Amino acid sequence: MGIDTVRTAASDETAGRRREQRGWYFYDWACSVYSTSVLTVFLGPYLTSVAKEAADPEGYVHPLGVPVRAGSFFAYSVSLSVIVAVLLMPLVGAAADRSGRKKPLLAAAAYTGAAATMCMFLLDGDRYLLGGALLIVANAAQSVSMMLYNSYLPQIAPPEERDAVSSRGWAFGYAAGSLVLVVNLVLYLAHDSFGVSESTAVRICLASAGLWWGGFTLIPLLRLRDRPPAAREGKTAPGLRQLAATVRDMRRHPLTLAFLLAYLVYNDGIQTVISQASVYGSEELGLSQSTLIGAVLLVQVLAVAGALGMGRLARTYGAKRTILGSLIAWTLTLGAGYFLPEGAPVGFFLLAAAIGLVLGGSQALSRSLFSHLVPPGKEAEYFSAYEMSDRGMSWLGPLLFGLTYQLTGSYRDAIVSLVAFFVIGFVLLARVPVRRAIGAAGNPVPEKI
Repeated sequence: MGIDTVRTAASDETAGRRREQRGWYFYDWACSVYSTSVLTVFLGPYLTSVAKEAADPEGYVHPLGVPVRAGSFFAYSVSLSVIVAVLLMPLVGAAADRSGRKKPLLAAAAYTGAAATMCMFLLDGDRYLLGGALLIVANAAQSVSMMLYNSYLPQIAPPEERDAVSSRGWAFGYAAGSLVLVVNLVLYLAHDSFGVSESTAVRICLASAGLWWGGFTLIPLLRLRDRPPAAREGKTAPGLRQLAATVRDMRRHPLTLAFLLAYLVYNDGIQTVISQASVYGSEELGLSQSTLIGAVLLVQVLAVAGALGMGRLARTYGAKRTILGSLIAWTLTLGAGYFLPEGAPVGFFLLAAAIGLVLGGSQALSRSLFSHLVPPGKEAEYFSAYEMSDRGMSWLGPLLFGLTYQLTGSYRDAIVSLVAFFVIGFVLLARVPVRRAIGAAGNPVPEKI
């Protein structure tokens, strides 16, 4: 084979990889709108109002005959969706690795979630049960699709490119979330000018997220390709049995488990800050709903720059050191949040800016670092455990937040208590010898990691 032929083949391979990477970015662009507009901003308050419309005089609804406070229905639905996702992810992940057919499974999960989200337009009157069912389906489908999406990373990016590729993916997602949230907020805040009611405006916002999700999913489905599966023994087991089998296999890679434990701890802190910051802003600082929504938008916008910026830092200092630096920044941000004066939106916006700058990078680099620790041929199966750490295991933080408030009566004490997750996560991550862990997983070790 001549030198020119070799060069042409290498050039074609590089072009094909770049094409896949660009397609891969667009799944973050497609589904992040669901996380931002649906889960973070609109669905919780709206579904709660629908449940209250259906409640009895004591304020209870009765799904399947079980008395539930209308104000708790959304939270319970989210919890049930997590349980469904935890049962499905290891099953689908193992099936994807064994068959090598990730793309059809990604399509099925994405369009199931998108269809359920579009159907949220039907949530008028007192249809709280329909709302709960659609939320469970959409949330679980998104978790499964993100697990499959993440598992492509080791296949489409060589070790030296993964930090940058993962960071660009997160940046695409936050950019889409910001763009659609701006449009949704214009419709919501000026619904009278558009000749629609507030309820109809919310339902349009919900359905449009599903339409966006389904439409842009076509791009990754056209550009990503399936790979032949690695030779493996055994069969895919049902639900919890497959999860147990995955965990047993991960015990053969204790350093990978050590990283996953560190990630579980500090990510619990990240997810709790995201979910409880609005409570802190409204209850402790007395800020308005418009201020809180503006802060959410600021986080989305700055997370784009943060993800790209931390990706660049990782090229110089390595992903592990950059993540450790971000955990220090999270700690300092929470400490500053403790001292924010009441009724001062400027301080809250500064806090939101700091969160946005470290949020995207922390998540993007954690994903790329974990991709180095996954044994070849088990990407989807291992990323099912990673996704469960990201979505299904983040309960200790809210519990600590709630207990601290219950014991002290202060949201300031509650928010600063979350520093423990970043300190412990820092210590656990610092102790993981990532170079040795990558080698033990059977992967090449990058120069900077």
